[in-house]
Formats: sequence, C-alpha cells, structure tokens
Amino acid sequence: MNSLLYALVEALRSHRWLRLLACAFIFTSLGNGLTQVVVFGLLLQWQAPAALLTLAYFFATVPGFIGSLIGERLCLRFSPIGLLVLTELLGLIALLFPMLGVHYHSIPALLAVQSAEALLSGMSWPALTLLFKRGLTEHELPAATCLENVIFASQVLLGTGLGVVLFQRIPVQPLLVIDAASFLGSILMLFMAGKAFISRVTPKPADEQPSVTLRWQHLTVRQKRSLLLLPALAAVGSPAMALLPALVQQIQPADAASLALPLLFARSLGQLCGPMLLKKDSLARYAAKNRLLLICMSVFLLAYGVIPFVSGGAVVALGMVFIAHLASNIVFAAGTFGVLSSFHAMQIASASGKAWRWQTISASLFTGIAALATISLGAIQTLYVVSASALLLVALIMARFRE
Repeated sequence: MNSLLYALVEALRSHRWLRLLACAFIFTSLGNGLTQVVVFGLLLQWQAPAALLTLAYFFATVPGFIGSLIGERLCLRFSPIGLLVLTELLGLIALLFPMLGVHYHSIPALLAVQSAEALLSGMSWPALTLLFKRGLTEHELPAATCLENVIFASQVLLGTGLGVVLFQRIPVQPLLVIDAASFLGSILMLFMAGKAFISRVTPKPADEQPSVTLRWQHLTVRQKRSLLLLPALAAVGSPAMALLPALVQQIQPADAASLALPLLFARSLGQLCGPMLLKKDSLARYAAKNRLLLICMSVFLLAYGVIPFVSGGAVVALGMVFIAHLASNIVFAAGTFGVLSSFHAMQIASASGKAWRWQTISASLFTGIAALATISLGAIQTLYVVSASALLLVALIMARFRE
C-alpha cells in the first residue's frame, strides 16, 4: 500500500518514541479543541460583533510569529523534546486566562488565551519538525507529514467534538478542568517519548553539522517554493476561516453557537481526510505542481462562497466546510512535506520557523484586511473580495517560483 495513512502506521510500528509523541499530541489536541470551543462559544453567546469575531482569529495567529523565533533559537540550545515539554507546561498555565474570562465576563481574557496558544504553537513547530527530521529516515518523512495533519485535525475532532457535546450541557469550568488534565497527560507522554528517543537516536558529530543560517539568495528554487506554500495557503484560507463565525451569525442569527461549533468539527474532519487522499510517493510531485495546488485552493474558496446561500440548510453548510478543508489540507500536506524534504536536519528548525512566521504574517495581514472590510462590506462581500484577491496573488507568486 502506498497511502500516507499506511506510511504513518508503518512508522508508528517502527518507532516507540513516535507512538508516545502521537499520544502526547492527542492529549494536547483534546485540550486545545476544548479551549477553542470555550472561546468561540462564549463570544457567540455574548453576541460579540462580527469585526471582533474576526479579530479573535487575528489574535490567534499573530503571536505565533514571536513564538517561532523563540522556538528556533531554543532548538539550537535544547532538545526538541524538552522544548515541547516546556510549551505544554506554559499551555497549562495559560488556562488561567479563560478561567478569568468566564469569572469576569471578559472578552480580552478570552482573546489572551488565543494569543497564548498561538505563541506556544509557534514555539513548538520548529521543535516538532526537528524531531521528525532527526528521528525518521527520508523514506519515512511522508509519515511525519501525515502525523502533523492528524495532530492538526484531531484538535477539533477530539477537543471540539467533545466540546460541542458538552458545551451546552455542563458549565464551562468543568470543561477547563478536562482541558488541564489533557495537558498533564501530554507532559507525561512527552517525558516517556524523550527517554525512548534518546535511547534510539544518536546525534551526529558537531563537525558534520552545516550552518543553520538560511539566506534567501542562496536557496534553491525548490527550497524557496517549499517556504512559500504554507504562507500562500494562509493568505487564501485565513480570511474565510476568520469570517466563519460572522457568516454563521448571518445564516442562523437566533442560535449561532449551535451551528458554529459543528462547523468547526466538520472543518477538522476535512483537514484529517484531505491528506489521506494522497499517495506517499506522489507528495513531492504534488508539491511541485501549481495546477493541483491552485485547484485545491479554488475549491476551498468556492465551498466557503456557497455557505451564505444555504440559509436553513445546516447540513449543506457542514458539507461545504468539510469539502473546503478536504481540499486545503492537500496543500497543507504538500507544503509541510516540502519543508521537511528540502532542508538538512540542522537547517530544518530555521526553515520551519521561517515558514511559520511567513504563514503568520500572511494570515495576519489578510485577516486584518478582512476585519476592516467587514465593518463596511459585511462578512459575505468581504469573503469574496479578500480571499479571491489573495488567490490571484498566490497564483502569480507560485508561477514565479515554478520548478
């Protein structure tokens, strides 16, 4: 079998540290998904304005820029496992923000936890890619791509799935207690993964390690392209995802929360299934082909564009969000694999950090534009204008760096 899922299963069977790492991130994903439910559920219950709902997504991305810089530097001094443990500990502490937000009915406190999660995600991304590059062979890298997608999607499949069921049934405080327990479980799994990783992987001598400095003018076309794929996806996708809660308010104003949370679940189900459509041996080819990637981003935009016209049709809206993220995460898988496969082990932390920062800049820029445009144009017109303009810009950039 040649699917990404089969490649992941084989890698998990071969590496105990990878199995423990996967378990750790399942715990983390549960907690992060619950946090997302609490934040967006309360913002919708408190009837936050559309512009503020869009800015909530903005605050959930910008600090990732700073986090990736911190993570990139720490990867030069500490083990990637140690850095991942640190981010989980800080994530546990950050749960104080939603607790304060609930107690004082504070929207800024809810936005603060979004920013904290973005900061810590930015810190952990270089460490995670470095861990994959050091611990897996080149032949096993597609498995890392698949696992990253599983981690990314399970945040909502597990956390939001549970949150959607419990949010309307129990108080917010017990949800945050479950969230805290998930972080503790993740920390335990990471400690165990660190011991298994150390016993299996032997570091290379220092004299074999190339410079980690990456300069744009010295990169190959393939390397430049791999760094640009994720920012390109963020430019097209971020405005649409940021506008989703506001779109829901227009589709179902009487009870927006009851539709918004299932839409988040449908989003991550699509994110999980998209990469499963790819074959392991074709990832490199997909990452180099503009046509497929642009088709996927166009499908994403068209699917979101249909949502405003499905008033009263919640099932259709769920289907459109699923299709949109099925397509977008094919691009995500190609971009992730491109970075992992194009750079040496000692360059990967720097390369992934750059990709994360550029992705953050792209998401922040286009989300900020969307937030401003929403005030005068409304959510629906903003979706068409901003995301379509971003898609045109991305097509021009990808044509410039075609292999």
